[in-house]
Amino acid sequence: MLCGEPRAGDTGRELTLSGWVGGRRDHGGLIFIDLRDRTGIVQLVMDPERSPEAHAVAHALRLECVVRARGELVPRSEATRNDQLPTGDVELAVAELELLSSSEVLPFQLDDDGVDEALRIRHRYLDLRRPRMQELQGIRTRAVRSIRRFLDERGFLDLETPTMTRATPEGARDFVIPFRLEPGTFYALPQSPQLYKQLLMCGGFDRYYQIARCWRDEAQRADRALEFTQLDLEMSFVEREDVLTLTEQLMAEVWRDAGHEIELPFPRMPYGEALARYGSDKPDLRYGLEIGDVSREVAGSEFGVFSRAVSAGGVVRCLSVPGAAEALSRKDYDELAEFAKEWGGKGLAYLIFEADGSVRSPIAKFLSEAEIAAIREGAGAEPGSVAFIAADSQPVVERVLGALRPHLARRFELIGEGQWRFLFVVDFPLFKENDEGGGWTAEHHPFTAPKREDEHLLESDPGAVVSEAYDMVLNGLEMASGSIRINRAELQTRVLDVIGIAPDEAEERFGFLLRALRFGAPPHGGIAPGIDRIAMQLGDTDNLREVVAFPKLGGGSDPLTGAPAPLPPEQLAELGLAVVRKPSA
Repeated sequence: MLCGEPRAGDTGRELTLSGWVGGRRDHGGLIFIDLRDRTGIVQLVMDPERSPEAHAVAHALRLECVVRARGELVPRSEATRNDQLPTGDVELAVAELELLSSSEVLPFQLDDDGVDEALRIRHRYLDLRRPRMQELQGIRTRAVRSIRRFLDERGFLDLETPTMTRATPEGARDFVIPFRLEPGTFYALPQSPQLYKQLLMCGGFDRYYQIARCWRDEAQRADRALEFTQLDLEMSFVEREDVLTLTEQLMAEVWRDAGHEIELPFPRMPYGEALARYGSDKPDLRYGLEIGDVSREVAGSEFGVFSRAVSAGGVVRCLSVPGAAEALSRKDYDELAEFAKEWGGKGLAYLIFEADGSVRSPIAKFLSEAEIAAIREGAGAEPGSVAFIAADSQPVVERVLGALRPHLARRFELIGEGQWRFLFVVDFPLFKENDEGGGWTAEHHPFTAPKREDEHLLESDPGAVVSEAYDMVLNGLEMASGSIRINRAELQTRVLDVIGIAPDEAEERFGFLLRALRFGAPPHGGIAPGIDRIAMQLGDTDNLREVVAFPKLGGGSDPLTGAPAPLPPEQLAELGLAVVRKPSA
């Protein structure tokens, strides 16, 4: 029996229980120990008169020592019952107590919530003993179990793909592995099993899934890590709606198994609409603060910031916050203007709509009544609210207001608890302009199919091509990304050519995929929900590292093992590698 399992119905049984010493209380005669394992806590009692040997062992124990106790399960007295514990009606009257492993003085107390994260990760084996950490790993386990059951029942095959492969352009830098037998050649760890799952479709496995480990050498943040786990999913002979419908049904099953009901179907929102209304392609729908466009109405404004932005081809957009008129000071407005600058804006204008109907703002004297009315209507501003206005190029305005919107929602506590607002964002552009030297790069990845009606624009107007890509968003977090794939070699070559991979190079780098597409490839598509992010949402945490058993810190270091670490010279020589030090600044 495990520590969290004894109940009143087990009274009188002889039990052997093992676990960690989670607490110890010496009452001058009797010694009480909270014995803990993954299932919970049970109280042990050592009586010096009944078992002096067990009492002596208990007297010398530290927290987190590992012990085995044998004795009779007895009822607690009415005065000592603990209604906060499932085992609180009983305790084990210990006859024998064995110390299995001692513990040194702990680097931090397990019930301390303020421990530095680096220290927690350095001693992750201790951190994982916390009930909260074990709860999160249980949530993750049950979510994966639900996923497997759902897909198994629908005829999907759980197939593995290699984790040592060739580097492919999928949006981030690859982690590479030198190949000792051929110095100067390298494997890459997969950013996703993208090409292999397409090859599985070509091989006739029309319903595939995998709980896949993936690696991306990119900047880390609270919801992104260098290595992560995703549900990889692919189907043949499907269109976009088939994938989205299956995905929302899968999420409903996972959430239902976790004790939550979510509303189906999920809304579908075009990419352009998401940016216009929310300033983000992963909008949080738990609150309003929708963005309005007043570019046309203020194009001739005397306020030059607005008129100059419009004449330069930019936009003027706004959003309003209810109840902010009385809550914000001049210092607050200055801080919000600085916030806008941090996101690339030149500042942030505002109009205060007082409860008595008057309007107050440093810019109000430059605006006509019609312009003020347009901003009021565009922002949805009610009496007592404040409208914030950004004027600049469209990408800058979207970035500024897209960041300001959740910032204000948190500040004014507009985000309701316990809400699950799923959304599919669809109709992404196929390409985006390359920030590094011009040209085009793939918005998602270069194996995403363009909409058939846009194929003729690939060479003449790449920026106008709409893709068959889609993202699943939940509460402002991108949970999954997917697309209908290209299944014709000729079309794949054209798409690669747009992003600067000429036909000869395409054959050299992706010949294996192009060959497969030439031998009869079915139409296919899929999606890849993040397992870590599912666990984050179900576990009500905004830090991905909390749901990963052994995470790395934000900079990629691992305090637990000391990785990454240099290789000894002899190993570098064997691999044909030399370390080139960056020149000091």
